[in-house]
Amino acid sequence: MRVLSTSSEGDFYAGPMTHRVLVVEDEPTINQALADRLRAEGFEVLQAWDGPTAVEVALGEQSPEVMILDVMLPGFDGLEVCRRVQASREIPVLMLTARDEETDILVGLGVGADDYLTKPFRMREVVARVRALLRRVQRAQHAAALAPPTPSAGSAPPELIGDGDLDVDTAGHHVYRAGQQVHLTPTEFALLVTLMRQPGVVMAREELMRQVWDWPGSSSRTLDSHIKTLRVKVGAARIRTVHGVGYAFAPTDTATPEAPVGQQP
Repeated sequence: MRVLSTSSEGDFYAGPMTHRVLVVEDEPTINQALADRLRAEGFEVLQAWDGPTAVEVALGEQSPEVMILDVMLPGFDGLEVCRRVQASREIPVLMLTARDEETDILVGLGVGADDYLTKPFRMREVVARVRALLRRVQRAQHAAALAPPTPSAGSAPPELIGDGDLDVDTAGHHVYRAGQQVHLTPTEFALLVTLMRQPGVVMAREELMRQVWDWPGSSSRTLDSHIKTLRVKVGAARIRTVHGVGYAFAPTDTATPEAPVGQQP
């Protein structure tokens, strides 16, 4: 079990904008190439080469802000790493996979990954996606800091979007369905809120990718995969597909009510 806790002297980029990234990849050449590029871009880098070490570092005192996680790892795989880490604290995860099968991608997103890249990949795309994940987290933290005080008993909570049995606390980043909290990744949360803010409005795929992923290069398959996992968590009927255009949040009051059994339509 090996871990490089921080970059070596001379490679550490201090300063207010320095962010800490954990790179988890068992192939030494790829691991080091990712670490070198991220350091050159001004990031502080932690490295791990197996599943157990990745969990230990991710949950340790150094608290990485983003994790780049390979699926195939010794010890236990990246999916198990993601499950264990997300159960204790939320860390945005960019998953790396050698397979582009939709089932594998959905499984990764289902255990808490926020985005994925298939190998081979371009280093500049990795850096762009890491920066996009960080911007999303920063926006959420900023919104939480500006949130109004907790309302008094009996008053409606501010920053709450509701539809039927679905309630979203945009300031606290909490989602409840039928009173039960639903765990969404930061990406899923941003996608849901973006759609719910314009109920019934069809949003083009390109616009959703721009608003949620915050850069134009994000793959449309990434969007489709997140929509599928989001439907599982909040209800398939809530997100409507408009083929060739995009997606819309379908308010419950627009659904056709089901006629009682035995009643003539």
